[in-house]
Amino acid sequence: MGDILVRIACLAIGYLFGLFQTAYIYGRCKGIDIRKYGSGNAGTTNTMRVLGTKAGLIVFAGDVLKCIAAVLLVTALFSGSHPEMIYLLKMYTTAGCVLGHDYPFYMNFKGGKGIAVTAGFILSYQWTFIPVGVLMFFVPFLTTHYVSLGSLLVYVGFMIQLVIEGQLGMLGAPQPVLIEMYVIGAALAAMAFYQHRANIGRLLKGTERKTYLRHNKALLDPDKK
Repeated sequence: MGDILVRIACLAIGYLFGLFQTAYIYGRCKGIDIRKYGSGNAGTTNTMRVLGTKAGLIVFAGDVLKCIAAVLLVTALFSGSHPEMIYLLKMYTTAGCVLGHDYPFYMNFKGGKGIAVTAGFILSYQWTFIPVGVLMFFVPFLTTHYVSLGSLLVYVGFMIQLVIEGQLGMLGAPQPVLIEMYVIGAALAAMAFYQHRANIGRLLKGTERKTYLRHNKALLDPDKK
């Protein structure tokens, strides 16, 4: 299979896995369309605010696992034939998964923001990215309680670490492949910032809503609808 076809295959695999829109499916199981409540976003944070912490954690786990599963499948399929490209192919897979999650065709292309998917990507990409990702999310989140801030800083940390490890030869890829990886990484980061543009505006104004895991209460009890 040609390298271009391999890239397309990874995008397609990722998109198919991304279509498992956990928040929407979980909400339907509870008798609601999560996109009609709260912020209207089909993701972890809105599910947590609308249906409670337990529901949010279930949705988070589902979105993380679907990206991990997609990346593991691509790794199994192509690590032997394209070892010098495997980290790039993981990124193409993640890009597809984020697109499937954010823009699922069967939901009129209205899904989530892809941050839980990104968490799954970091967990399955390279172990050295895990501690940095954890720190970049939890330090700002636990000090400010802004999920959006921690989510965006994860991408900032990822891009910095990607370039450093790439240029140090830790990802085993030739320079042209590394450059392509940086481009895909930047595109993923740009997509995340675009999806959070309203959050960024509220952060700058000081009106962004805070999230507290221990004290979060559901806004809606679907059993009493």
